Amino acid sequence: MCSKPILAWPPVTLRQARPADANNRLRCGRHPEATRMYGGDPANTAPLTAQDAEEWRRQTAADPLAWVIDVADRAIGTVRLHALRPADRCARLAIGIFDADCWGRGYGTWAIRLALRHAFETMGLHRVDLRVLEYNERGIAAYAKCGFRREGLERESALVAGRWYSDVIMGILEHEYRDLAPAWWADR
Repeated sequence: MCSKPILAWPPVTLRQARPADANNRLRCGRHPEATRMYGGDPANTAPLTAQDAEEWRRQTAADPLAWVIDVADRAIGTVRLHALRPADRCARLAIGIFDADCWGRGYGTWAIRLALRHAFETMGLHRVDLRVLEYNERGIAAYAKCGFRREGLERESALVAGRWYSDVIMGILEHEYRDLAPAWWADR
């Protein structure tokens, strides 16, 4: 297995999963709002077990394009690039912050920017896209702040708690990233 890069822009670090991360994941459990943002039904979600948390850690550690979002030496979530298509130089981004105490503090925005830096500057990708449920306003705002543009809508693509919702499709191109990135990294 190749070593994953460690990306940092204080206070956020993206790093490989460590054994202790399972304890952080277990401590946070499954927050009802996070479950809904991921497209699950909070009323039908089982509590997170130690085995679930360890499986999350193992899967994250095994994926060369998945990183733990670390703040103050504590795992608060994950960000990853997936659905990689090397011939087209594109990938899809996914992020989840499972520690509800860390929501609304900008950690997700910086984690996304670090993942985009890796995608465009290290991997040489041309495009990164994502899907987000239409009601995930906090996510949509963070993606827009990171340069993602709304490209379309996949109508009624997710059945959540007995109701249909649409997925918003968003993307960012290499030249858009390059136009925005200097201001991000000079921001601090």
